[in-house]
Amino acid sequence: MSDSWPRRRLLAILRGASEPLDAQELARITGQHVTTVRFHLDVLTKESLVRQFQQPPRGRGRPRIGYSAVQRSVGYQELAQVLADQLGPDPRRRSEAAIAAGRTWGAKLDVGDQHIETLEDAKDLAVTLLSELGFAPERDQVTETDEQAPIRLTACPLRELARTHSEVVCGVHLGLIKEVLDRGGDRGAVNVGLHPFVEPELCVVRLELMAHPEQDMRRESDPNRDATAVPVGAENAAEPRIATPSAGRVAPQLRNADPNVAKQSAQQW
Repeated sequence: MSDSWPRRRLLAILRGASEPLDAQELARITGQHVTTVRFHLDVLTKESLVRQFQQPPRGRGRPRIGYSAVQRSVGYQELAQVLADQLGPDPRRRSEAAIAAGRTWGAKLDVGDQHIETLEDAKDLAVTLLSELGFAPERDQVTETDEQAPIRLTACPLRELARTHSEVVCGVHLGLIKEVLDRGGDRGAVNVGLHPFVEPELCVVRLELMAHPEQDMRRESDPNRDATAVPVGAENAAEPRIATPSAGRVAPQLRNADPNVAKQSAQQW
């Protein structure tokens, strides 16, 4: 559009109009000759700043051509990228800040009054929430047990950003799920693990019901315990970091973790 004041004025008028305006109406509003207005409208159309619409004629004659400004959509991906970059260079602090933000988001969501008493209750609430947010969740009934429930996330509204900022994007989602499940039952009663990109287009959430403290102690001492889990524990525990995304395919049991990640996770706890 260069620095053309007449075209900027036409565009401003069209953006404020409640319906398309034709060249005659715009000429009357701006005081320009209708031929000049049509010239500027052609330029704006070629630059995809305005769109043409066919309108019924006034009386007899040919249909009129109306013009309307193209509404620019907000670049949420770019906005999220900027916000993620502002959380600082330390991955741990970025993850903690993201989880806290997710908790704040979860506290504001209206998720009804569903009370969580069983793992099945937690699964139902999590799947409903994730479906509404666009994650296309699928329950993995093959690997479900009475104590653990994986949920496959086959979509993500911010997947491309999560590939480069998983500790931020996935941290927000983890905090959100944690807060919603805490609101439905005893705080910390449901352990939440989030595994980004176990496959190129797949993430996995794992829920684990923490019925009794002694069960938690037995689970910690179990040598076969899943090392890739990203637990969301009791209220006095530090907020977790997101599991490091795997470079290749991970089996449904999610046991082939990077040993460095497992070691780092153990040190944090």
